[in-house]
Amino acid sequence: MASADLRKELECSICLDFYTDPVTLKCGHNYCRDCIGRALDTQEGSGGYSCPECKQSFQKRPVLQRNLKLRNIVENFLPTHPDQEESGVFCTYCIHTPVPAVISCLHCEASLCDNHLRVHSKSPEHVLCDVATTSLENRKCSVHKKILEYYCNEDSSCICMSCRLDGEHRGHQVETLDEASEMKKKKLRNVQQKLMTEREEMEKRVQSLQQWINQLEIKKDTLYSRILYIEELCNMTDPLTVLQESDTGDLCD
Repeated sequence: MASADLRKELECSICLDFYTDPVTLKCGHNYCRDCIGRALDTQEGSGGYSCPECKQSFQKRPVLQRNLKLRNIVENFLPTHPDQEESGVFCTYCIHTPVPAVISCLHCEASLCDNHLRVHSKSPEHVLCDVATTSLENRKCSVHKKILEYYCNEDSSCICMSCRLDGEHRGHQVETLDEASEMKKKKLRNVQQKLMTEREEMEKRVQSLQQWINQLEIKKDTLYSRILYIEELCNMTDPLTVLQESDTGDLCD
């Protein structure tokens, strides 16, 4: 949560992206130099200038003071968050600077960063999906170029609305992707349970075998000790000592 809060503080309120060459107005608000420059250009000839955020007015075009400390903070923050760039998918609406997307909207056929996700429509037809798992192109029907919304049980394939109504899947048993996904998850959980049971039985067998191996290791060490003892007897030069030691049969038991 702290990381998300810091990220928000390091984003320009105009482009909704990390500050690039941040500058400060007299009111204390920060912007990318290019962003505030374009904003002030649009106010030319209006009789004054104002801050886009707090609306404080300035009679003359404000001097942009470079914020070196904020720039350094942004540069130090970015290398610690490379995971957001691993997907290689960037926000469709951040046109000035590429910003990693966190989610995609199937209805809009667009990818969204954190900021644009917050202002995105919450209507049911705007279906959101993980941007890192599947590209938008892979979620379209190869025939009708429409979003895949259903699953045909007879053909075991994902289909679009046109496939269901007018295509080769017409009249087939069809479910929504969510329903079909939940059914498959249920089957997978049953398989998982069987595998877990089999694994527990295997662990018991391994434990039993390990005990047997331990017994063999003890016996092996005992045999080795006797071998060394016999070798020691064979190297003795005193016949009396050799004859008074344990009988050969005892050593073999």
